[in-house]
Amino acid sequence: MEKLVIIINGRGGVGKDTLCSITEKYYRILNVSSITPIKEIAFQCGWNGEKDDKARKFLSDLKTILVEFNNLPQKYLEKQYNEFLNSNNQIMFVQIREGSEIIKFRNSVSTPCITLLIKRSNEIISQWGNTSDDEVENFKYDYCYDNVKSLENAEQDFMVFLDRVLSDRALHI
Repeated sequence: MEKLVIIINGRGGVGKDTLCSITEKYYRILNVSSITPIKEIAFQCGWNGEKDDKARKFLSDLKTILVEFNNLPQKYLEKQYNEFLNSNNQIMFVQIREGSEIIKFRNSVSTPCITLLIKRSNEIISQWGNTSDDEVENFKYDYCYDNVKSLENAEQDFMVFLDRVLSDRALHI
């Protein structure tokens, strides 16, 4: 299998990390997030890992500041991408919320790259109060997975979906 980058996105709580963990049972993966270096700085500012509306807005605003100041999230992702290229991993999941940051990262990679939105159509969509979370669906993704299965059935359903995506990509590479 040729290396593949999957930019995965979705509102908080839709199961992105769970689906990445499921994939890890079948493929060698690297799962990274553009918010990781922001969280490291946020801890130094007194953030304790909470995920309430106030904290989510703080992280979103801090990320915006650091994108404008020195492009820290993109630099972090490019470093992770280079490590991925030099590893035996097959799939790199990259979690990015903002459409402009998705485009920036997608344009910086040389391997095949797709975008994937994870959603739950059976949940009422609420506003988080920050642009990073609230504007997730304002982007045109290559693929969308509706994560509505129970945890017991999610693995088989998602792997059928992902294998279809990988087959589709193989035809277009």
